Amino acid sequence: MASLRLEARNQSGPNNDVEEQIDQEIGINYLQRAQWLRAAVLGASDGLVSTASLMMGVGAVKQDVKSMIITGFAGMVAGACSMAIGEFVSVYSQYDIEVSQMKRQNDGKESLEEKEKEDLPNPFQAAGASALSFVVGALVPLISASFIKDYKVRLGLVIAVSTLALLVFGAVGAVLGRSSVKKSSLRVLVGGWLAMGITYGLTKLIGLAGV
Repeated sequence: MASLRLEARNQSGPNNDVEEQIDQEIGINYLQRAQWLRAAVLGASDGLVSTASLMMGVGAVKQDVKSMIITGFAGMVAGACSMAIGEFVSVYSQYDIEVSQMKRQNDGKESLEEKEKEDLPNPFQAAGASALSFVVGALVPLISASFIKDYKVRLGLVIAVSTLALLVFGAVGAVLGRSSVKKSSLRVLVGGWLAMGITYGLTKLIGLAGV
């Protein structure tokens, strides 16, 4: 893209229609990429944090591995379904709005051209991406705890693996979205730690109260 800009400047000067068109195309590409990043990165992070927090919460009152795994698996399935439904409804609403806007711009024509349809958001793809990314994130703590019988080692491993994965998710989102890697990774990590810590702490208090 940088070479295209340079070529455009050499041909027609710094401010020209070719360069403006290139910038617009770059902007569109980043906008489309941002939609997928939101569904994929947030879905994976949510899957990891939600599942790890549930497992930590159960681990606060029960030490057997079976309880943690069943809880984590149930959370993964429920969360993936919830993410898919929420993303489908959200993107479908956006789809309806953009279709209505295009029809108004096309003087009320009911049919849209194929190119116009390709530019519209796809609710089914967004729902599938959200569910899949949630499952990918949820599998991180699930797999890390599946084969560890020792209670303390299991909790420690869930925290350690989840920490590493959160840093990776934050960094990947930052790199692809052209934002600060350090800030993004730290933000995702702190949020995940808070969710796991609060869930563990409150569940522990309930367990100690004998509820």
